[in-house]
Amino acid sequence: MNNHAPVLVAVDGSEHSLRALDWALDAARRRGVDVLAAHVRSGRGATAADADHHDPVRQRVEETLAARQDVATPHVNYVAVEGSPAAALCELAAKAQLLVLGSRGLGGFAALLLGSNGRKCAAQAPCPVVVVPHESRLEQVDRSGPPSRVVLGLDPAETADDVIEFAFAEAALRGVELQVVATYPVPLRALTAIGEFVPGEVPDTSSTALALTAAKRARLADFAERYPKVSVDPVVAPADPAGRLVTASLNADLLVVGRHRRRLKADPLLMGSVANAVLLHAHCPVAVVPSASEA
Repeated sequence: MNNHAPVLVAVDGSEHSLRALDWALDAARRRGVDVLAAHVRSGRGATAADADHHDPVRQRVEETLAARQDVATPHVNYVAVEGSPAAALCELAAKAQLLVLGSRGLGGFAALLLGSNGRKCAAQAPCPVVVVPHESRLEQVDRSGPPSRVVLGLDPAETADDVIEFAFAEAALRGVELQVVATYPVPLRALTAIGEFVPGEVPDTSSTALALTAAKRARLADFAERYPKVSVDPVVAPADPAGRLVTASLNADLLVVGRHRRRLKADPLLMGSVANAVLLHAHCPVAVVPSASEA
């Protein structure tokens, strides 16, 4: 990854995209890089051109920047392009270190959990994609509990190095704890609707938990050595992984998951079930991180 590449954010003038812009500005400030705010107009071609100063989306971006004048704000470049939003953003993302977007844009229905462009970008972009959820989910974040943290969903055998590296680096940039969540299966009758287990319904799984704990410790050892200032909270729990991560998102700054594609069906819009579920239900921004092997 080019550490000098900008943070790319999709803007369309909607409140969802302006919240994504705020998130992107903070991410870029921590990294010491510029922001590229991109407005994709569905149009006749994919011709890139700087928008003129009468562009209402550009005006909304400038108003957002002006409202942050008491905050150290990185340099922002604005570009308007024509074409398919997801395709254009994925093309721009090839020269970005991060793509940030809102959960839906101007065209989304009020009840829509995740817009089609967000889903496509999360599945296809060549760089990590952060989706900022809509306000109703952010309002449910628990600020009275433990300090905010980064949460990583980990399967020791499946999660790629790139995903773990991103989570550790993000925790280091923020100066917060990294909670690493690994789960093991329990009978369906023991699960509640949100994926947590019901005490008393779970069989003796101590050997499973011990094996998973050992595998996780071994998987994280190299990263913990490279990031000695990052405090790691290891969580091993009998639960549905997506449900447990959604619960963890209630007091998290960021939830990090890998982008696992199904091996039996070469559909570029498919993501792993955990990534898809947390994008739909998490209460904090979600980073979906591809691995180098997907290239």
